[in-house]
Amino acid sequence: MAFFQYKAVTADGRVIEGTLEAADVRGVTSRLRDQGQFPVTISSAGATESGGLLGREIKLPWRRNRVPQADLMVFTQELSTLVKAGLPLDRSLGVLGELTENRHLRDVVKELLREIKGGKSLSEGMAMHPHIFPKIFVNMVRAGEIGGALDKILERLQEYLERSEELRNYFVSSLIYPLVLALVGGASIIVMISFVIPKFADIFENAGAPIPLPMKIMLTAGDVLTGYWWLILLGGIAAVQLFKRYLRSEKGRLAWDARLLKLPLLGSIFRKMEVSRFSRTLGTLLRSTVPLIQAMNIVKEVIGNQAIASTMESVKSGIKKGEGLTKPIRDADIFPPFALHLLAVGEETGRLDAMLLQIAEAYDRDLRTALKRFVALFEPVLILVMGLVIGTMVVSMLYSIFSINDVPL
Repeated sequence: MAFFQYKAVTADGRVIEGTLEAADVRGVTSRLRDQGQFPVTISSAGATESGGLLGREIKLPWRRNRVPQADLMVFTQELSTLVKAGLPLDRSLGVLGELTENRHLRDVVKELLREIKGGKSLSEGMAMHPHIFPKIFVNMVRAGEIGGALDKILERLQEYLERSEELRNYFVSSLIYPLVLALVGGASIIVMISFVIPKFADIFENAGAPIPLPMKIMLTAGDVLTGYWWLILLGGIAAVQLFKRYLRSEKGRLAWDARLLKLPLLGSIFRKMEVSRFSRTLGTLLRSTVPLIQAMNIVKEVIGNQAIASTMESVKSGIKKGEGLTKPIRDADIFPPFALHLLAVGEETGRLDAMLLQIAEAYDRDLRTALKRFVALFEPVLILVMGLVIGTMVVSMLYSIFSINDVPL
């Protein structure tokens, strides 16, 4: 038995909090429902306290008005729970206006409630906040309102957000160790050429010995770094801004994304990521009864690689001509052969939405495997490069020290 903290809603819409002792979360849910209460969140009683400062989200000043996808996912889950429990939409939003922890999202939820009471639909209210609710969110909610299945649509949205967040977190966590390794190695090199090498140069000057060529090279690099660090910093900032400006242009972004797909090792990873995103988004929209052409318009905005997104117009044109989905995608050279085969099977069997979601699952697994292989290859290569650079510097210093013995007394 363990203690669980919960937040629940009573039949009259009041939000209550408390602690219950049960064997698991299912037991807490059952007891609350027996009491006529609808559970919204249930967590282990020690989870919040044990987290301490490390368990809290750090909110930077310039990100206070942003809503992370994790918060949007929690909002979707709680709204789905309340709507499925039979609470009217306005009362559900009123409850979430009190429960939502993200301040900016809480204000938006209260504004949604005012819009609904003013006669607008939920999808219309969400469409007024495109920086929080993406188009896929708004269109799926609209489809749920039209079909009278808002609770099921919210469940699918929650699953879609969970899968997307899980894949993003896996990608980020896979790159953390190599990035930390690169930063530590770079910092070690800067410290050596800026502080350690000059100390050795002083020894040679005091001994009246000529400074060897390898040490001269490192001293020059250190002098440039310490004397012109501000110029290097400004140059780096300028280069980043110019690169961002290049990517903001349609032609530049298209050319850059096309190059990414052709990179060795990384190119296949980026392609698999976009195939998974395309398949999951389109499959989720079709399962939610969003029309195919409208779904393709949303998919075009969801895809991150513009070289692939630019082919959506030709795909839509093929669909309008009655060519189906598989042939235009094959002509656009978007999907790998295996995905095209599954897509054709989905069209032939009339289960295109289910097959698209299976393609997304398959390529999620392939993407994880490809990332593991890339990191497994990248880490030793990075360690080898850093070791060669630092080792060369150490050998150069030792050579310089031994060369003092050749100086005539």
